[in-house]
Amino acid sequence: MHYLFVNPPLPYHYNALEPYIDAKTMELHHNKHLQTYVDNLNAALKNYPEYQQLSLEQLLLYSDFLPDAIKTMVKNNAGGVLNHIYYFSTLKNPTKQQPENPLAAKIQSDFGSFSKFQDQFTKAALSLFGSGYVWLVESPNGQLKIITTPNQDTPLEYHLCPILNLDMWEHAYYLKNYNNRLDYINHWFHVINWEQANKNLSKCET
Repeated sequence: MHYLFVNPPLPYHYNALEPYIDAKTMELHHNKHLQTYVDNLNAALKNYPEYQQLSLEQLLLYSDFLPDAIKTMVKNNAGGVLNHIYYFSTLKNPTKQQPENPLAAKIQSDFGSFSKFQDQFTKAALSLFGSGYVWLVESPNGQLKIITTPNQDTPLEYHLCPILNLDMWEHAYYLKNYNNRLDYINHWFHVINWEQANKNLSKCET
């Protein structure tokens, strides 16, 4: 039986983000961690063909209406798939060190400067207790915000549109940075795919 959800290949080689994110971390993160979320999501939906054609976003937005037997498993694993796809798609090396318009203008308007945005994002990442993500999102009124989500929760349940995210689970950085989260965060700022972030912003505004 064919299931909808697959682990999409990365748009770059595992070593493409060196020296900022190491190849072994990228390989394990993509081939093992993300693949596990994909496998678990398909396993949860195996006996529920009526839900297999829903998108990740639909499964997350309407997870409260799913059968109790699969509700939590679908929410956690669909979130894991969605969050990782956003994370991997917004990485690139080499890349510009700052966004271009329209995202640059919105960051300037909503945070005061790119430097202030960077500081706020870093503080949010360091403040996150346990595992989760830091996000740049757009709210329904068009304002950019920085939020954190625990575990594999997503901004969708808060009616926020994701633009980019930083994975703060230990498996995303521990092989290279050990427990030094700040080094990982600083390295991540060198490999943000701002072109993709602008594409995500345009989707938020359509």
